Amino acid sequence: MEEHSRLLSILGGIAMSIVGFQICRKVLPWIYANVLGPRLCGSSVNLAEMGEWAVVTGSTDGIGKAYARELARKGLKLVLISRSLEKLKTVAKEIGDEFGVEVRVIDVDFTGGMEIYEKIRTETAGLDVGVLVNNVGISYSHPEYFLDCYNADPKFLRNIVAANIHSVTHMTALFMPAMVQKRKGVIINLSSTAGVIPNPLLSVYSATKAFVNKFSDDLQTEYKTHGIIIQSVQPGFVATNMSKIRKPSVFAPSPETGRVR
Repeated sequence: MEEHSRLLSILGGIAMSIVGFQICRKVLPWIYANVLGPRLCGSSVNLAEMGEWAVVTGSTDGIGKAYARELARKGLKLVLISRSLEKLKTVAKEIGDEFGVEVRVIDVDFTGGMEIYEKIRTETAGLDVGVLVNNVGISYSHPEYFLDCYNADPKFLRNIVAANIHSVTHMTALFMPAMVQKRKGVIINLSSTAGVIPNPLLSVYSATKAFVNKFSDDLQTEYKTHGIIIQSVQPGFVATNMSKIRKPSVFAPSPETGRVR
């Protein structure tokens, strides 16, 4: 009996060692790459070398505006794309004056059809775009059962898919060919933790964010050897207009908290 217990103890120790090794092998590199490395050494990616211009969708407030400011801080010229022309002009002047970079604006509603992408293609023709931030998105006005949401506004389901999914795929298709040709470029897709955790009463929104994660992961696999970096960012609660959280806190930081390194 004692010998049997000793054997089980040894096997248990071996099993725990294997599990500990696997955790260290996976977790420690992730911690270094995403936490310690960027803070201690800075990013190994020089965004300014990817191209002269950065394109940011949903860029008049929140996370999109925060990305635009940090990219401008790094010296990139900007193309800001959002729905409200007046807000775009205000943000463009603010960023241009502060960082001394050229800022262009394009006003489109991403719940529209293919015509909006033709407008973007035309107005960005000839620009050396090295960074694309697919940030635009919409969510529910409040948590709601799927059928109640559909019965209240069937068009909303089409709009949320258009803004959260079609914008990502079509903008990527628009700017990725030039990146592949020059063998460098960065595409940042804004997803959400809603896409990876249970999220009832926001089912369609969370499903669109799960799509962004999967699309980003597989696209990175397809084009990694072409010099393209594709990142899916999965923030939790952030104090933005969309989340309706007005005051930043430990549990809901401001959009400026996670700066581009």
